[in-house]
Amino acid sequence: MKSKFLRNVIVTFVVLTLLVMGWTWLTLHWTFSEGERVGYVQKLSKKGWLCKTWEGELALVTMPGAIPEKFSFTIPDDATARRVNALAGERVVLNYQQHKFIPTSCFGDTEYFVVNVSKVREANAPTVPLPNSPQLTR
Repeated sequence: MKSKFLRNVIVTFVVLTLLVMGWTWLTLHWTFSEGERVGYVQKLSKKGWLCKTWEGELALVTMPGAIPEKFSFTIPDDATARRVNALAGERVVLNYQQHKFIPTSCFGDTEYFVVNVSKVREANAPTVPLPNSPQLTR
């Protein structure tokens, strides 16, 4: 009787563990959406008690003088975090993937995972043509 009960408990535990592991794998590898956001990184820190993750905020400035909207994101690897830190103070493009329903915050506080970062290439300012100056002739 006890061995049958113990066997059922172990089987139930193993099945539940496999289901949670499968769900975690699925949510981390199946992307709900992908996109990019442009702005200035205003905060980036590695935080967490047990699982340390890179968490940051991007200030989305649509026009000068407007109140910026904040975009919170998670960076899953140290190499990308170093690239984001190297572009501090610059206007950047963050490419992200959205992963919904991740069962634990050990992988990040947000559902937006930054996979690439690049500096925004500003267009050259338009030049104003100079009026034709009269040519001196002799």
